[in-house]
Amino acid sequence: MVTNLPAAPTPDDAALWHAGRLYLTDQRLLPERAEFLVLDDAGSVAIAIRDMVVRGAPAIGVAAAYGVVLAGRDAYQSAGAGWKEAIRPDLDRLREARPTAVNLAWAVRRMARLIAGLDGADPAPALLAEALAIHEEDRAANRRMGDLGAELIAGPTDIITHCNAGAIATGGYGTALGVVRSAYAAGKIGRVYADETRPWMQGARLTAWELMHAGIPVTLQADGAAASLMAGGGIGWVIVGSDRIAANGDVANKIGTYGLAVVARYHGVKVMVAAPTSTVDMELASGTGIPIEERDPEELLSCGGRRLAPAGCAARNPVFDVTPAALVDAIVTERGVVMAPNAAKMRALMG
Repeated sequence: MVTNLPAAPTPDDAALWHAGRLYLTDQRLLPERAEFLVLDDAGSVAIAIRDMVVRGAPAIGVAAAYGVVLAGRDAYQSAGAGWKEAIRPDLDRLREARPTAVNLAWAVRRMARLIAGLDGADPAPALLAEALAIHEEDRAANRRMGDLGAELIAGPTDIITHCNAGAIATGGYGTALGVVRSAYAAGKIGRVYADETRPWMQGARLTAWELMHAGIPVTLQADGAAASLMAGGGIGWVIVGSDRIAANGDVANKIGTYGLAVVARYHGVKVMVAAPTSTVDMELASGTGIPIEERDPEELLSCGGRRLAPAGCAARNPVFDVTPAALVDAIVTERGVVMAPNAAKMRALMG
């Protein structure tokens, strides 16, 4: 909970709770404008998640937790002691807002466990305390991951990142970019090469904005330019986040990560995935079971409101792909690091 709301969002302000309302940095507007979208009900939070106002698995989870607070408040106001029945549609709406990011279902499930133990009294105070705990735990986890990931980098070296796994995608500090922040502070990273990350351009719009805000040298490149950059030498790591990690260490991340990992293996560049344990789905044996969200083909057929492809052209727009564990050198979580991940090592990590 913030007592003094920032005049304008910073990268660490993806989601803030202030004066009984949820403030989300509208990531669709960045970097041109940094503005909050103010939400008062769970349905609006679900729409904001679906429409990419907030994105990044940890940030989606945090936003969903606050959405449950709003749902509980409204359910109690409308149904009194019968609020537990009244809240169910909002829980379903939040849970179903986006399918791939496991943190969304994890956060709603954690809030639902709390709900199960409450009585008919006003649930809002207890729900808010839990949502704030989820938010603070994510911030702390990111800083821990940053330190653990930085320890793996011999440095100094340049790195490549894909999509955006920074503070704006989390409760604060960042996962992949949290590692970058910690490693840069330790003198281990010279420059970050950020893939633009079509079609939503999260690398161009968000990662470049975050790193420039932090004073970390960043160079933007087209997604297809990574291979030639690696061939020239000087790249020690690819560092990315994840939206879901299967029980065997397979990793779902933004579309293009799989190809980047294949190219990295060919060039002897290591791949690090930084994600909290809330992103690990031990109920899925492998990445083949991860649901892959497909978004509107218009995101590919047009750009900036201008049609690029000919009329009638078909397009496929998967938002994520799955990188096999065999191509991942390290998974970094707040609980520890898994080198060369496999099912046995993931079970040991998750206890």
